[in-house]
Amino acid sequence: MEDNVLLKTINLSKNYYNDKTEIKAIENLNIHVLNNEILAIVGPSGCGKSTFLSILANLEKQTNGKIIMKKNLSIGYMLQSDSLFPWLTILDNVLLGLDIKKMKTGNNIEYTINLLKKYGLYEFRDQYPDNLSGGMRQRVALIRTLATNPDLLLLDEPYSALDYQTRLSLSNDLQEIIKNEGKTAILITHDLAEAISLGDRVIVLSKRPCTIKSIYNINLNNKTNPIDNRKDPKFNYYYDKIWRDLDVHI
Repeated sequence: MEDNVLLKTINLSKNYYNDKTEIKAIENLNIHVLNNEILAIVGPSGCGKSTFLSILANLEKQTNGKIIMKKNLSIGYMLQSDSLFPWLTILDNVLLGLDIKKMKTGNNIEYTINLLKKYGLYEFRDQYPDNLSGGMRQRVALIRTLATNPDLLLLDEPYSALDYQTRLSLSNDLQEIIKNEGKTAILITHDLAEAISLGDRVIVLSKRPCTIKSIYNINLNNKTNPIDNRKDPKFNYYYDKIWRDLDVHI
């Protein structure tokens, strides 16, 4: 596998079965993920985007096809819900993954605490989730995902439940954190503007069973942060092209 490719799928397919029928969710999906990129994936509702992430995270098994990963590739998965435990402090919540994976060493605790300090959450370490805004809770969930120092982040519509202004602000935070920490990410989103302003590439999936419909390298004139990227003259060009590629309005 090429040096700059972290992961690739070859003819990946997923079928679900019940007593009478077979439902094809994914069919012959060939995707590669480049080191240090944010790969955004969009597609119609129910097309299989979240299923794809579940397979990469080894929460589900593919029916056919292969997944090839760099040796010892570690993966962190951030779901739509922040899933913070209300009876644990913010610090205990972000250390939870280290507990579960038996990685709670002094160095890893220090790394996690430094993440809290770097991204403005350390002063809330002894607070409980109910005392935080929705945006802050999602930032805590991201730090918890980063605590195990994964190479690849799987982000399944992490900000879909938040209001528009909070989503914009957190998109900037997300890009900053991913780039500063040298991570690679796959972002599933229904928001085309979010995909274009955050993503280095955008993959458009077809309706179920999903296959790749198109791939766009996002080459803006002056790519900076997600808020300013939306003002770039080429932003509307990509938005229009991707919108037309979708099988249904999303």
